[in-house]
Amino acid sequence: MQNIKDFFEIEDLPFTNIPDSKYFFKSSSHEEALVRLKYAVENRKGFTVIKGNIGMGKTLLSRLFLVSLDENEYVSALVVVVHSEINSEWFLKRVSQQLGASEASNVKTEIIASIYRSLEKLNESGKKVVIIIDEAQMIKDKQVMKEIRGTLNFEDEKGKLITFVLFGLPSIEDTLALDESLKQRVAVKYSLVPLDFEMMKKYIIFRLKVAGAKVNFFTADAFEVIFNYSKGIPRLINTICDNAMFEAYLLKQKQINGGIVSQVIDNLGLK
Repeated sequence: MQNIKDFFEIEDLPFTNIPDSKYFFKSSSHEEALVRLKYAVENRKGFTVIKGNIGMGKTLLSRLFLVSLDENEYVSALVVVVHSEINSEWFLKRVSQQLGASEASNVKTEIIASIYRSLEKLNESGKKVVIIIDEAQMIKDKQVMKEIRGTLNFEDEKGKLITFVLFGLPSIEDTLALDESLKQRVAVKYSLVPLDFEMMKKYIIFRLKVAGAKVNFFTADAFEVIFNYSKGIPRLINTICDNAMFEAYLLKQKQINGGIVSQVIDNLGLK
């Protein structure tokens, strides 16, 4: 029996919600975010915030930005906040480890001192330090934000010795509000916006091409239904398109029309 990839003559399933860099689509919003991020780290601005609703591609964007940083110019690391119970000691240790500090101290003042020594050494060697924090809206401890503010005090005449880049949901504003002084130090902030209709069409066709598709499977009315219910949010677009392809495969239809997409939307409960 033919599987779905054989049926559509493709190499990959194009609409899985796995953060795969080859499927990264530079929408105008994501492009602008990358330009602003590059500006912030090149000029050692210190504190940058990128926010966006669920499904806007923040995680993939953060990974791509991380790997885009030239190792000859930057020392960079990614810290993922996995739960809301993290405290300042955990955070400082993670930063210290990422900077290559050898001390294993549990004393906060000693950890901070080791971070400063590492930053000075890296700065003397001409390296810029970037710490990317994903899911930053999960930080609930005011002391963590205070430590970020304190670390941003390490600077020279050219700028901050370290740049923090926070990625998070819109509720990251509540996290920033934990420390008003730090909130005022945000040098660059940008909000990702959903795809418009034309950009959504380009996004879908782009992913099909990356997956090896020779033709576009979606009809004009299918695009309209997808946009109406996805509102241009990449994760929802992927979910609808992935299910629509499977539904068409079951029906043995190589063209995906608005009727198939509407059935999928009913099945997913998106109405």
